[in-house]
Amino acid sequence: MQINIRKIGNSKGIVIPKPMLAQVGLDDQAMADVTIENGAILLRTPAKPLRTGWSQAAKALNAAAQDSLVLGEFSNTDDTDLVW
Repeated sequence: MQINIRKIGNSKGIVIPKPMLAQVGLDDQAMADVTIENGAILLRTPAKPLRTGWSQAAKALNAAAQDSLVLGEFSNTDDTDLVW
């Protein structure tokens, strides 16, 4: 398929048909990751932000009473010597 490259102010842009966006999961996205690889412009679904879902997972662990410390308690008695 060929598409027109349009002038948009001092830049240029393209209109990507909705079926093509739907095919790669970008039809409902407001943003995409864009890279250049081997002379091609690639659009990808954005990477999920780090720690996505951690809050819900912690709440689920707490509700199941599985949120005990892995390393056990530790004290900070040596921290009194630190100067901030």
